[in-house]
Amino acid sequence: MTLRFHDSATAATRDFVPLKEGHVSLYYCGATVQGEPHIGHVRSALAFDQLTRWLQTTGYDVTVVRNVTDIDDKILVKAAENNEPWWALAYRFEQAFEDAYDSLGILKPTYEPRATGHIPEMHALIATLIERGHAYPATDDSGDVYFDVRSWPQYGSLTHQNIDDMQAAPDADPRGKRDPRDFALWKGHKDGEPETAKWASPWGAGRPGWHLECSAMVTKYLGTEFDIHGGGLDLRFPHHENEMAQSQAAGHGFANFWLHNGMVTYQGEKMSKSIGNTINPREMLELARPLVVRYYLGQAHYRSVLDYRPGSLTEAAAAVERIETFMRAALARLHPDGQFGYFNNTLPSAFRAAMDDDLNVPAALAVLHETVRAGNTALAAGDPADLEESFLAAMAMTDALGINPLDALWHAGGAATAELAALEVLLKAQLEARAQARAEKNWAESDRIRDLLAAAGVEVADSATGSTWSLKH
Repeated sequence: MTLRFHDSATAATRDFVPLKEGHVSLYYCGATVQGEPHIGHVRSALAFDQLTRWLQTTGYDVTVVRNVTDIDDKILVKAAENNEPWWALAYRFEQAFEDAYDSLGILKPTYEPRATGHIPEMHALIATLIERGHAYPATDDSGDVYFDVRSWPQYGSLTHQNIDDMQAAPDADPRGKRDPRDFALWKGHKDGEPETAKWASPWGAGRPGWHLECSAMVTKYLGTEFDIHGGGLDLRFPHHENEMAQSQAAGHGFANFWLHNGMVTYQGEKMSKSIGNTINPREMLELARPLVVRYYLGQAHYRSVLDYRPGSLTEAAAAVERIETFMRAALARLHPDGQFGYFNNTLPSAFRAAMDDDLNVPAALAVLHETVRAGNTALAAGDPADLEESFLAAMAMTDALGINPLDALWHAGGAATAELAALEVLLKAQLEARAQARAEKNWAESDRIRDLLAAAGVEVADSATGSTWSLKH
């Protein structure tokens, strides 16, 4: 099956053909670092991590750029409330985002530019837009510069809206605008704002508008035309609509595909701090291990709504445990020395077809779980050939999705991991002692060790070909 993605700009699922053969250029919107990451931020990053992994699995060389918006009205407001330098607050929360990404195994981008490091590129883009008749300095001497939305006939095409039906742009004082919908490219410095939050420009000291930042950064690193632009559905308007308009008005082809991931809700309702129905990544990681949280956040189709309920992580933990129990048992049976090899050609065709069809992860996970069931049947029957086939397929599929429970990522670093490593050594010693007792037909000792493990939550299953263990639900 041909790789296909749903393009938001055309509202159609299209065959994906990269601009450069064998290479994919991907930009997706990262954090505006005015606070702790919320679950929507992490779901978005995970969706594009799944995309990146699948493109790489398919054989593409992928360049990923994910920005950090480290200067913004919200950052300045939050810093003032905290009585903290805005740049210190931004950096502190940037690290919180990085920690959340790392905890969930989200791959590092090829590059992660900060907005404050690209002011000259923003000035150049503004100058081009003014020269081409699509931007103008404010008429009130504020130092603001606006994009003239009515100068660009295609404005509204990404979100399929008529300009007269759009709301006014709330990002700057409307007194200097020709049209209330014109949005700020440059914001003149205002009294009371930190002196460190301004840069010199041909239009007066100030700072960039939010939408301008992404256009300047993506063009610098991926060129004026690139393959995929991604982000959360909530960014389609006005952020992505304005990005596309200003970039194309400057003469850039810009993104060939627009991909948007869906929102996260709480028991069917939009999450809101005011009504207390929110959960953040840190809270999730206190309830479940990182692999389980990743599985939960990545199990739905990226374009669908992901609904969180109090039992969601428990259900995800059970699913992960089924996969992990099989893979560990198969590994112990087939490759007790831990040495084996597998390749992408061990991916089931149904899994490939699902992922090629606009990253249909739910269908891909169904193939994974069916493979685990078949593997457990082969394990019980003592069929090494079928067991090996299922094991290698499960390895390849979980690797492609970034949820391989045998990956060192999920067992590296920290006090908790050290405790798990110690417990694993003790468990292995008990299992070996039990195997020795069974070999010597010392059934009383064998039963004693089995009961000891059962009391600790470890269930041992015996068969003609040996013993396997799993954690009790």
